[in-house]
Amino acid sequence: MKRNIVKALLTQLLLMSCLTLLWAQQGADTTQAPPAADNTKVNQRDRNQSEPTADQQKENSSDRQLVQQIRRALVKDKSLSTNAHNIKIIAQDGMVTLKGPVNSDSEKQAVEAKAAQIAGSDKVSSEIQIRSK
Repeated sequence: MKRNIVKALLTQLLLMSCLTLLWAQQGADTTQAPPAADNTKVNQRDRNQSEPTADQQKENSSDRQLVQQIRRALVKDKSLSTNAHNIKIIAQDGMVTLKGPVNSDSEKQAVEAKAAQIAGSDKVSSEIQIRSK
């Protein structure tokens, strides 16, 4: 008798679990296409050989240290957005190029100021864009 009750309870539990999984899958909208990448035009611009990109950065220690110092300063500033923390920093022979989107003009100015403080104001070229909302 106890065995039959246990079997019946386990069968009901299994049935309820299967129904719950089916219900959860029906609620998920899988027909929706993923959002389009928002940086396609930027990537096309970066294919131009005259535009500096991170893979063109030389492997000398002074450029690497310069990029590391700027990146640390940006990440240390918790008032900046993730976009500002992830700005591209490219150093070539002591010259720094900043690229990528930030959320506001004040963030753009803050990133540029931190880079200029570390590298020197005459050695920073900014191609930072303010992201449209």
